[in-house]
Amino acid sequence: MDLSDHYKDKSFIKITEKKLPFKDKEFDFVIASHVAEHVEDISYFLNELSRVGKKGYIEVPTRLEDNLVFENKKAHIWHLVFDDVNNQINISKKQQYLEPVLTVGTIKKLNEYFRESLVIELSWENSIKFNMDEYNLKTPVKISILNLLKKYFSKKIRLLIK
Repeated sequence: MDLSDHYKDKSFIKITEKKLPFKDKEFDFVIASHVAEHVEDISYFLNELSRVGKKGYIEVPTRLEDNLVFENKKAHIWHLVFDDVNNQINISKKQQYLEPVLTVGTIKKLNEYFRESLVIELSWENSIKFNMDEYNLKTPVKISILNLLKKYFSKKIRLLIK
């Protein structure tokens, strides 16, 4: 998407190759906000970010947000989670556990109150430590929201009857 008409005071660089057209450590700080989950070759992308930047910030949706939003169902390829024991990002193929029920506009409103449950914020310096999580590449069993609601109301009714 070309946004240069909307931001006339900004310079844009169209990237046509996988390799970013910048020198090693050319930038003091690099930001990738809601980009990594879309990139086909995420290993290459993360290595390129750490090649061109000295430090950086990566922001991605949590698995919960990813599963709640209609627009994310087909557009996102990866789930990223931070492993604070090994101090690394674990990457797995995106898995759709729930049928989406929210729009991007709705989730942005919910972000005002539940950001820590819906967004992962990762900072890095010198390099990005990550692991492709082979364990999480299996096909999951979907969770039915209808069944969850049935269980919830069934429990509420039982408590009322007692």
